[in-house]
Amino acid sequence: MTGLVPLLRKELLESWRTRRLPVAIVLFLGVGILSPLTARYLPDILEVTLGDQVSIPLPPPTAADSIAQLQKNLGQFGALIAIALAMGSVAAEKDRGTAAFILTKPASRGSFLGAKLVTLWLVLLLATVAGVLVGWAYTAILFEPLPLGGWLALAELTWLSLAAWASVTFLASTLTRSMAAAAGLGFTILIGLSLVAAIPPLTRFLPAGLDLPASQLALGQVDGVDWARLGTAVGGTLALIAGAVVGSWLAFRRQEL
Repeated sequence: MTGLVPLLRKELLESWRTRRLPVAIVLFLGVGILSPLTARYLPDILEVTLGDQVSIPLPPPTAADSIAQLQKNLGQFGALIAIALAMGSVAAEKDRGTAAFILTKPASRGSFLGAKLVTLWLVLLLATVAGVLVGWAYTAILFEPLPLGGWLALAELTWLSLAAWASVTFLASTLTRSMAAAAGLGFTILIGLSLVAAIPPLTRFLPAGLDLPASQLALGQVDGVDWARLGTAVGGTLALIAGAVVGSWLAFRRQEL
C-alpha cells in the first residue's frame, strides 16, 4: 500500500476544500432536526388541516415515532447522499486524467482506492453521528430523554448501512468513467436490494435487517434485541461492503488509465 498516508491526507483535505464534508454534515443535521419535529407536529398539522375528514383519531406521537422518522429519512435521503458522494470517486479522476497522473508517482493502485474509500466512509460517519446526535437532542426535548448509548448504536448501524450503498456505488465508479453511469448503477442496486429486503426471510441478511435492532437499542429496549438477527444483518452488510471493495480492486488493478 505504497503512498497510502499522503493520498489519505490529500483526500481528506480535498473533501473539506470541495465542501463535501461540511455539506454532508449540514444535510444530515437537517435530517436530524426535521425528523423529530415531523414526528411531533405532523399529527397536529393533519388534524388542523383535515379536521373532520380524519375518521380515525390519530394516536399521540411518541419517541418511537421520532426514531422511526429519523431512520426512514436517513435510510432514504442518506442513501442518496452516499451515492452522490461515491459516484465520482474514481470515475471523475479517470475522466480528467488525474488518476493516471497520481499513479505515476510512488503510489500503488491499492493505496489510491484505499484512500478514497476511507475518506468516503469517514465523511459518512461524521455526518451520520452529527445527524443522529442532534436527533437525540430534539427527541429528548420534544418527547423524552433516551439513553445516549443506544443512539450511538443507532448511528453506528445506520452508518454501516450507508457505507454499504456508498461502497457499491464506489465499485460502479471504478468500473466506468461516467459519474452518471456510476450513480445510475448504484441507485439501481439500492432499489433492487430494497425490493429483495421486502422478502422477510432475506431481510435479515441485508442492511434493512439492521433497522429493527437499531430502533430497539435507541429506545433502550436492550432485552428485546434479537442479537443473532443483528449479527446476521451486520455480517451480511459487511459481506456486501467487502464484495464491493474486492470487486473495485480487481476491476481497477489492470485498467488502462
